[in-house]
Amino acid sequence: MSPAGQWQRFSFDAIGTAWHIDTPAELSANALAVVVLAVEQYDAVYSRFRPDSLVAALAGGGSITLPPSGEALGDLYRMLYRLTTGAMSPLVGGSLEQLGYDAGYSFVPHGGPVPAAVWDEQFEWSGSTIRSERPVTLDVGAAGKGQLVDLVSTALHDAGYPEHTIDAGGDMLHRGPTPLRVALEHPYTADSAIGVVDLQDRALCASASNRRRWADGLHHVLDATTGQCVDTVVATWVLADDAMVADALATALFLVPPEVLLAEFDFDYVRISSEGRAQYSLSLAGALF
Repeated sequence: MSPAGQWQRFSFDAIGTAWHIDTPAELSANALAVVVLAVEQYDAVYSRFRPDSLVAALAGGGSITLPPSGEALGDLYRMLYRLTTGAMSPLVGGSLEQLGYDAGYSFVPHGGPVPAAVWDEQFEWSGSTIRSERPVTLDVGAAGKGQLVDLVSTALHDAGYPEHTIDAGGDMLHRGPTPLRVALEHPYTADSAIGVVDLQDRALCASASNRRRWADGLHHVLDATTGQCVDTVVATWVLADDAMVADALATALFLVPPEVLLAEFDFDYVRISSEGRAQYSLSLAGALF
């Protein structure tokens, strides 16, 4: 829903999801071109579903040089790898492929779960350079879509649209003086909400095991140390200053308690366990029903 009835919406499909961009005035042809280019360039670098992407070259080992966005992404992953004791890792791509979430979207498991490769001296992500002495399948989906939302937001600002709302398949960023009320989708009933939050000059990102689920017990949120799907948490929401951090923390909350992450990050959250229990920030700008 647009933040205000008079705002204009631009919608398109990219990186496997629907995008909606709302702005007070209709986007110019130049602004549209800049947004589309930013999305296309990011996909060409980071998509593990494209054989011609830059990260696909790591399937044979070796090294690649990422654009400037790669340094912040790598630093964030390294921090969360440490905080989750290896459970959240960009090396989880091979484990996802093993369970059927592969480049061809076969959704047919190739065997039992396999742990991701260990981030050690054989794999290095330093600045914008990645080096691996062995073949790896990189998957940055736990933070990458959020980072792309941030990059699109910067592009809109630079094109003369400082007020905007971006919704990329549930990863949202709102810039503007008026709060936007957003419903939190019930993890088991898509047409119902478990609460609402007010979003203003922040990002809201969600992760849920009912999304990208292709068989009983198989979904996209894995513990990289075991290669198994997480079954103790079913949905998370995170509000943070930028979408990359919010996106990453929404996944990390499946793997560690909020207190572990709050020691080093400033964010608000809602976390629903598989038993139906809700944890949430006392400072949350919203309400649970």
